[in-house]
Amino acid sequence: MSQNPFDALAGGGGLDLGALLQQAQQMQDQLQDAQQRLADATVEGTVAGGAVSVTVTGAGELTAVQIRPEALEGTDAEALADLGDLVVAAFRDARAKIDELAEQTLGPLAGGMPDLGGGLPSPGQLGF
Repeated sequence: MSQNPFDALAGGGGLDLGALLQQAQQMQDQLQDAQQRLADATVEGTVAGGAVSVTVTGAGELTAVQIRPEALEGTDAEALADLGDLVVAAFRDARAKIDELAEQTLGPLAGGMPDLGGGLPSPGQLGF
C-alpha cells in the first residue's frame, strides 16, 4: 500500500479510504504528542541584561519571577513602576519565545493533509 492514499488517483484507481483514515490517525497522534511536548516546556524571558527574568510554561502560565537587586534602584513610586514595566517586558519576551517554540513544534503538523493536486477527484476517478 502506498504512503499517500491519493497516489492511486493518478493511475485511475480508487481512493484508499483505509490508508486515508490511517494517515489521519497518525497525524492526530503526532499533533497530540507535539501539543504535550509544548505544554511540558518552560521558557525564560529576560530584560535589562537579566535584571528581571520570568519563567513561563508552554501553556503560557507564569511560574516564576526573578529580580536582581540592581533592578531595584529605589523604592519610590516611579522606580517601582519601572520595575513593573520590566516584569511585563520579560513576560512578553517569554511569550514570544513560547510562540516561536510552538511554531517549531506544531508548524510541521500545520500543513495538514497532503496536497490534492488541484482539487478533489471527480466521482469517475473514485470509481463511482
